Amino acid sequence: MGGKNGYFRFGARVVRGRWFMLFGAMLIMCGSGQTYIYSTYSKAIQTTLGYDGEEMDIITFCRDVAAYVAIFGGLVCEVAPSWVVLLIGAVLNFGGFIMTWLAVMHKIQRPPAWQTGVYVALGTASPNFAHTIALATCVKNFPESRGVVLGLMKGLVGLNAAIFTQIYLGFYANDPRGLILVTAVFPTIFYLGFMFTIRTIEADRQPNELREFLNFFYLTIVLALFLMIMTLLDKYIVVTRNGHVIGAAVVFILLLLPLYLVIKQEAALSKLETHDHLNYPTRDEVSAIDKKPQASAAPQQEHNTPSSSVSCFANIFKKPERGEDHSILQAVFSVDMVYIFFITLCGYGTGLTAYDHFGRLGQALAKRERLVSSIVSLVSIWNYYGRVYSGFLSELLLLKWKVPRSIVSTVMLVLQSIGLLLFAYPEIPGAYYVASVTLGFTLGAQVPIYLAIISEFFGLKYYATLLNFAQLYCPLALYLMNTKFTRVIYAKEAIKDVIAQGKDPALVKDPVCEGSHCYRLSFSILALIAFIGALISLKFASRTREFYKGDLYKKFRNENRRDGDMLIRRFGGEKYMKFGEAQGKAISETQMAQHCNKR
Repeated sequence: MGGKNGYFRFGARVVRGRWFMLFGAMLIMCGSGQTYIYSTYSKAIQTTLGYDGEEMDIITFCRDVAAYVAIFGGLVCEVAPSWVVLLIGAVLNFGGFIMTWLAVMHKIQRPPAWQTGVYVALGTASPNFAHTIALATCVKNFPESRGVVLGLMKGLVGLNAAIFTQIYLGFYANDPRGLILVTAVFPTIFYLGFMFTIRTIEADRQPNELREFLNFFYLTIVLALFLMIMTLLDKYIVVTRNGHVIGAAVVFILLLLPLYLVIKQEAALSKLETHDHLNYPTRDEVSAIDKKPQASAAPQQEHNTPSSSVSCFANIFKKPERGEDHSILQAVFSVDMVYIFFITLCGYGTGLTAYDHFGRLGQALAKRERLVSSIVSLVSIWNYYGRVYSGFLSELLLLKWKVPRSIVSTVMLVLQSIGLLLFAYPEIPGAYYVASVTLGFTLGAQVPIYLAIISEFFGLKYYATLLNFAQLYCPLALYLMNTKFTRVIYAKEAIKDVIAQGKDPALVKDPVCEGSHCYRLSFSILALIAFIGALISLKFASRTREFYKGDLYKKFRNENRRDGDMLIRRFGGEKYMKFGEAQGKAISETQMAQHCNKR
């Protein structure tokens, strides 16, 4: 590479490249699942600070509000640079969780419940900024592989709880208070460390891009399998302190392994550009060729600029075509968003409700506590596989056969309906175990599909806000199907059991239902709702079929490349595309040939 200067230039190239940006975004996503570990450290808060049930409800409410009202983070992402958004996320994360840690370690005076709730809410709100800007930027940098990107990124968020659990066990053994400190420190390091790495980088799609994403996928599978093995070992055997330290070290190594793929990819592209340097003009030379046409086109562009701006409210119902950039209000009030609303309400609502009752159903079936705990822990692993698999599958079906993404969501909702029915009739042999895998997988599989659909229909201009708008459906779905429906029916079944035992329900606090009948009615209805969601998704696929038959990514190819830049070469048996910055005017083949002959 030409000595020390060559290595330095190559290192600078790696750090400035798209693939290093992807690596940084992956680590940020690994540190953006604070809401998934609340159930672990909340026990430490309650026991060390002596809060009762009502006070813990206040803290939980603050956590839920901060976790799901993420649209404000999206709005900030629209107006602020990426580094500012990540800095806000770092400050919120460290400030919120370090104050919580100081409280549980009794290094500050015992705060009232509402104050601890504010600390937890601040820390929980941090991913709304960091997670949003990393995800939206990755989609903009890899627009023609957005399904794969969304599946990979959202899958890593689902592994956050398992990753941080292994890290804190390596440092603090079995003290849950250590998990709070780990959550305060490591996401903050990720956010600040890649503060200037997460940015939009214009480049052409490489023909081998999907293959490179598959390599990243394989490494994350290894990470997920290792976390699954360590989780099961913790449940069934006594892991020594040295074992936890080794486990934490392995997790760190697996998190850094994708950096090897980044370096390998940039090295191949660097060799390709060096190989093509004698035959093709450089970027500066291309710019010189384009300078004159651009100058002549400038007055016309200026002439075509509207002289007056139009209020955003005036165009709410004058929507552009699908695939073009919509304003936030145009997207929110569109018919397509209404379809997405009902599909996600049926899918997320039933899936999240079932997830909330996994443990209680196991207790009703008289399953061993350790077994139930293992099943609940493994659901996050199945959730990861669902997110990553659906992202790759929907992208592959779209590229090869123009299959609408909502077809994949239809299949997942049908499978989810079957899983809910298995929960409703747990006396079927193996139903509880099969249903836990099915529900975890299908619930995760829906996440990247809906986010990809939103980006494809409404454009990427306000994607940071729109992807968070979709998350607003979660609290509504949980309130309707969990709080107001499933829990009410469970309470009635529990009261029936108390009466059958000859006891007065008024004298029994928090009655418990036992038997396979406890969730039969509620989960049967939830299965019906999920199936209705599948039918709506199928109708949505029919409605958008013509849209997906077209070239969805033509816009990005036109924006990011010119005829003169489409130089596809072979190197080492692989196809690579010579990158070029977007220009306002294409170089004709004649200009290119004349310039090469002069050289």
